[in-house]
Amino acid sequence: MKTLLTSLIFICFTNQIIAQNLSNLSFGTDSTFEVVSWNIEWFPKNGTITANYVQTILTNLQADVYALQEIDDTTLLKSVVANIPGYECYFKSDWFAGLAYVYNTNTVQINGQYEIYTSQSYWNAFPRSPQVLELTFRNEDYVIIDNHFKCCGDGIINQSDPTDEEFRRLTAVSLLKQYIDSLMSHKKVIVVGDLNDILTDAPSNNVFQTLIDDTANYVFADMQIALGNPTDFSYPTWPSHLDHILITNELFTDFSKPNSIVECIRIDDYMSSWNTYENNISDHRPVGLKLEMDS
Repeated sequence: MKTLLTSLIFICFTNQIIAQNLSNLSFGTDSTFEVVSWNIEWFPKNGTITANYVQTILTNLQADVYALQEIDDTTLLKSVVANIPGYECYFKSDWFAGLAYVYNTNTVQINGQYEIYTSQSYWNAFPRSPQVLELTFRNEDYVIIDNHFKCCGDGIINQSDPTDEEFRRLTAVSLLKQYIDSLMSHKKVIVVGDLNDILTDAPSNNVFQTLIDDTANYVFADMQIALGNPTDFSYPTWPSHLDHILITNELFTDFSKPNSIVECIRIDDYMSSWNTYENNISDHRPVGLKLEMDS
């Protein structure tokens, strides 16, 4: 019995070591299309240490597209991506608000990259203009819209106060829906980003309610995370789930396939602790969407 107990302890300890090794991190596959949204908290949070971690993580996750938020040092991001074979990055050169895309040029063809709602009249709703990526993957066209909404607030929507944080996010949601409904009604659209609010508020104070109610055209792919265990949330220190992936009805069939998933990628499980991850990389975990493709 003593020998058996010792063996079990050794196995558990060995499994823990394996789980803490970033070389075991994975997500993308050859038979799926993957989009990962990740707020990397003003990259690089800890200089070259952060850069080295991020390079390893992006390399090992092997997603087709990464939609990033809070990129502060674009030059360093370029250097990181240059060391990942087959990947390139994009961000606006004339004015930059921390949003960026990293994508696998071997699997996706980029058809367009631009920002929307850029004029001053929209700055209250969008302190960072949404960034759009149009691409083709296996002869199918997709549109990804990366966002970073206004943070903070008291959980109550005050529609009479234009400076109210919840009202600003509510307005951003309404404008995004209006844009997709009018200009992309038949396209495969994926809206991602740090949207800085939860999906599970009561309807009267839920900034996403107009999208949640429109079940014929939209679904939050990560709703199961929002309704699940707080240990799986994207912002675990609150805890709250703030980073979302919204898909349009053109993707419902693909999302319903058995190998399609959405998950909060707990990178901290592959490191020594949450503190190590937060101190060196970010206070947000990435959220990934994986869509099964027809063979």
